[in-house]
Amino acid sequence: MVKQARAARTRESLIRAAAEVFAQDGFALASLAAISKRAGVSNGALHFHFESKSALARAVEEQAMEAVRRITEQAAARAGGPLQALVEATHALMTELSGNGVLRAGFALGGDASRGGGAALRREWQRWVGDVLRQARREGLLAEGVSPDGAASAIVAATVGFEVLGSTDRKWLSEQVITQFWGLLLPRLAGGGQPGELRPTPAAGE
Repeated sequence: MVKQARAARTRESLIRAAAEVFAQDGFALASLAAISKRAGVSNGALHFHFESKSALARAVEEQAMEAVRRITEQAAARAGGPLQALVEATHALMTELSGNGVLRAGFALGGDASRGGGAALRREWQRWVGDVLRQARREGLLAEGVSPDGAASAIVAATVGFEVLGSTDRKWLSEQVITQFWGLLLPRLAGGGQPGELRPTPAAGE
C-alpha cells in the first residue's frame, strides 16, 4: 500500500509538472528531461509511469477532461434550470482555469498544432453547451427566434476567447467579466417560463 501511494503521488507530480512545461514551452519544445526535473523525479521514474511525451500529454488531457465533466455535471444537478446551469458552469470553468494548471494545459494541448488530435476539451465543452440549450428549447425556455445551435456558437466562441485571453491575463477569467458577459446575453437568450429568476452571477458559495 505504501508503494502504491508513493507511485500515485509520483504520477500526479509528473502530470502537474508536464502541464506546467507544456503550458510554458508548448508540446513540441517540451522535453521529458525538463518535466522530470520539475517533478523532482528521475528520468527512469518518469519512464516507469509514461512511455513517451505523448502519453504524458494524454494523461494531462484526460485529467482536464475529468475536471470539465465534474464542473458540468455539478452545474446541471443544481436547481434553476438549464440556462442557469450554463451560467453556473461557465463561472465554475473560468474559476477552475484560473487556478488549475492541468486544466489550462489540457485546453492548450487541444489547440496545439504540433499534436495530432487529442481529447479536444473545447469540443467537449461545445457538446455540453449545445445539449443544454437544446434542453432549454424543449422546455420552452429560449426566447422566440433563438436557435440552440446559434446560441451555442456564440457562447462557446466567447468562453473559449476568455480561456485563451486568460492564459496571459487572469482578469479575463474573473467573476466580474463572466457576470458582465451573462448580463448582456441572458436577456436576449431567455424566454418566459423560467423555473426561477435567472442571474448572471454564480450561486452563493461557488
